[in-house]
Amino acid sequence: MPELPDIVVYIEALRKRIAGQTLVKIRIVSPFLLRTAEPPISSAEGKRVLELRRVGKRIAIGLEDELWLVLHLMIAGRLHWQKRGAKVSRPRGLAAFDFPNGSLLWTEAGSKKRASLHVVRGEQGLKGLDPGGLEVMDASLDRFAAVLTSANHTLKRALTDPRLFSGIGNAYSDEILFQARLSPLALTQKLSREEMARLFHATQTTLARWVDALRAETGEGFPEKVTAFREDMAVHGRHKEPCVQCGTKIQRIRYADNETNYCPHCQTNGKLLADRALSRLRTPEELESLTKKA
Repeated sequence: MPELPDIVVYIEALRKRIAGQTLVKIRIVSPFLLRTAEPPISSAEGKRVLELRRVGKRIAIGLEDELWLVLHLMIAGRLHWQKRGAKVSRPRGLAAFDFPNGSLLWTEAGSKKRASLHVVRGEQGLKGLDPGGLEVMDASLDRFAAVLTSANHTLKRALTDPRLFSGIGNAYSDEILFQARLSPLALTQKLSREEMARLFHATQTTLARWVDALRAETGEGFPEKVTAFREDMAVHGRHKEPCVQCGTKIQRIRYADNETNYCPHCQTNGKLLADRALSRLRTPEELESLTKKA
């Protein structure tokens, strides 16, 4: 799923192309994409783009008459900028947004159509789609610590909970925890003050570093290589590869559609987390429950 760094770069690329432009036409191919009926999707046509904003992992396009198009890409959704009127068709094509200078195409790989489009009106409508997580890049250490310890979760679950922290998902949480040298299964309310500060610093610097890296990769073009698995990542997607710091093989815990990657030497004091038992769990909550009993 595209996370904060990816969404930031998407929005910057879109701002260069559609800010001030008129949305001429919306072509929806997938009947499952649109999740709202009022205001009607047709009301957005003919409106000028006034603003682009990130709402968690969503892209919000602000139009005249206080209308907002809110795009949630989910795991496999991707955006593409092409010449105006470019064809969008099933099975991957979801929709196209036509502007005078080009078309924004929305695709989704795979058979599970999870991406969603909401049309809402005003700040209140937009707020209803915001999970409310803390914007870490603008936060203080004290505020970060208060949110993190508001419940006794595992670090992995806490960082990826959109109600706690905005824009952080499976991939970058792995990178953050590696940078902080903390176990993904450590409990939030058991961290020392020093560990808390380390995690806070790692969260800000990891996200900032990846925003910069993706900006450099995209340049003046449009981000077409959005992926959760990047060669320069330290642990995410690198199961059984050597740790970039110590050479130990990266290990993972698998559950549902997600996986947690970590270095046993750098993060868990040499302890191998029991993937065989945890991989059968269906949700992060079940994983956390078992961990607390251990």
